[in-house]
Amino acid sequence: MTLSYQVIHRTVYRYEREVSPSFSLLRVFPRTLAHQRCRSSVIEVDPLPDDYRERVDFFGNRVAYCVIEAPHRSLSVTAVSVVDVDDPGADRTSRERPWEQDRTAALVGPGESHPDAVAFTLDSPLVRCSPRVQEYAAASFAAGRTTTDAVADLASRIHHDYAYQPGSTSVTTRLEEFFDQREGVCQDFAHLMIACLRSMGLAARYVSGYLETDPPPGRTKLEGADVSHAWVGVHLPGSGWVDVDPTNDQFVNDRYVTNAWGRDYSDVAPLSGVIFTEGQTASLEVSVDVAVVPG
Repeated sequence: MTLSYQVIHRTVYRYEREVSPSFSLLRVFPRTLAHQRCRSSVIEVDPLPDDYRERVDFFGNRVAYCVIEAPHRSLSVTAVSVVDVDDPGADRTSRERPWEQDRTAALVGPGESHPDAVAFTLDSPLVRCSPRVQEYAAASFAAGRTTTDAVADLASRIHHDYAYQPGSTSVTTRLEEFFDQREGVCQDFAHLMIACLRSMGLAARYVSGYLETDPPPGRTKLEGADVSHAWVGVHLPGSGWVDVDPTNDQFVNDRYVTNAWGRDYSDVAPLSGVIFTEGQTASLEVSVDVAVVPG
């Protein structure tokens, strides 16, 4: 069954003083994948940019670059997309083998259809493996256990050992801090799981996107559904990528809309850039609405 969603992602920055100029990178466009098709995606920037360009980055994400030269006290970016999503669950059972074999394949060479997989076994700016992380991960990776079973167990342990607490961390929070304080947001859950998987020699990437805001009757509301969400992709050599959400202790299904992926959050931040001003950002408002399109 295919579900269609309208995604509205709005970000508003307000500044203490006038900003001039400002340079922004925007990653707010859903990707087109085997189980996901982006039918339309429209972006509105206020003030109107003096220069606007789009490109595809190293990871295949659609990125917009915009420059606003006129002095301004606020910046608003609204992206409206319509996306069709199928449940990718069948991909998880296409091939099962012990995790040690997937580890060996990831370390020896690229996957059959994903030559970039090896890069996701390495440390990245926000995800660095450590003996503590590897020790935590090893409890899920018993000898001979299938990769998907080990991944599911690891996601479940992180979900139960760490508390989802909005506002308890920020985009600058280090993995070690989250590991110790044991509460954070979806970004932290994803970074920890990626570090665990990489410490075991598996390729893992950071995936950003959205969750259905209002669940169907009888289905529970998921953590992180009111903002941009993050989860993890793990590579199964010979089969491809399987996505899992440690924040909600489940594999990704048709309630998820994939936006972008990279090594960690620093590769996929929805909005990033540079401003020139003597003041600071007075406020930041982000709202996300994901609604099922009737019919």
